Amino acid sequence: MQNSARSATKVLIVDDHPVVLSGCRSLFATDNSVKIEEASDAKSGHRAYVTRKPDVTVIDIKLPDVSGFELMRRIRKDDPDARIIMFSMNDDPAFVVRAIEMGAQGYVSKGDDPRMLVRAVRKVAAGENFISPQLAEAVTFSGASIKANPASQMTARELEILRLLGRGDKIVEVADALEISYKTVANTTSLLKQKLGAKNHSDLIRIAVEMGLG
Repeated sequence: MQNSARSATKVLIVDDHPVVLSGCRSLFATDNSVKIEEASDAKSGHRAYVTRKPDVTVIDIKLPDVSGFELMRRIRKDDPDARIIMFSMNDDPAFVVRAIEMGAQGYVSKGDDPRMLVRAVRKVAAGENFISPQLAEAVTFSGASIKANPASQMTARELEILRLLGRGDKIVEVADALEISYKTVANTTSLLKQKLGAKNHSDLIRIAVEMGLG
């Protein structure tokens, strides 16, 4: 018989909510074929990915440092073949589409039946894609609203800068979090104002909050 520890599917969960982490552990508690690793923010999640090389990484979009989208970008830069599932309270079809466009193999809403996450992990570990049926249906029938959503007009970097500004970070703090120059953030902020029709910085923050990014 094969050694279960050696053949176990390694799953890294990156989420800052202890209840969610505990729930994920419980979901797989009786399954010896799955080994759960945990991280509570993007920085430790990235470090855990590099050191532990999980088979599947489950990432919350809203993390305390940078977003799950930014963490996915960093992981993909290191490993283009990384298998990633986005796990979020945000079930806006535009965000589901962006996650898939950015390379996620799965998307599960925290409002879904918890067994959906188990199905997603199994499917993605096997090299397949998985979007929970409810979200897949929403994406199929929301073409116009997805196009109308400002998130559809923005690059991943623009989205991340807008999100950080929306939660109240100053330009210098955004530059520090993303490890890019102050000038790059300032230029992108000006571009975002034009793109989103924001009159000033406060207006830009309001738009970010309305989009659920902050």
